[in-house]
Amino acid sequence: MATYQELRSLFNDSDMMEKMDVAVVIAANNLITGTETAADKAWISSVLANPRPEAEKAMLVVLAENSGLEVSAIQSATDSAIQNNVNTIVPILVDAFAGV
Repeated sequence: MATYQELRSLFNDSDMMEKMDVAVVIAANNLITGTETAADKAWISSVLANPRPEAEKAMLVVLAENSGLEVSAIQSATDSAIQNNVNTIVPILVDAFAGV
């Protein structure tokens, strides 16, 4: 299990951050269906303009959700595992962005 200090150090892990940038862009793209809500559209637009702020939020939640793992397991997560984690929290990110 990662300690809080180890998890906090991952906040600045550039490799993880780059993966999160891509994961939120892919999640935003996947949300485009033609029947998006106004909140969805606003979040998608924001992510596509600058993914980093939402990627940072996603990373915090993903790290918290995976805090029971060792740091090495978190850092070696596959792209697919990261994407699945991000996809799961998209509704939370959209609501938070909308102020819900």
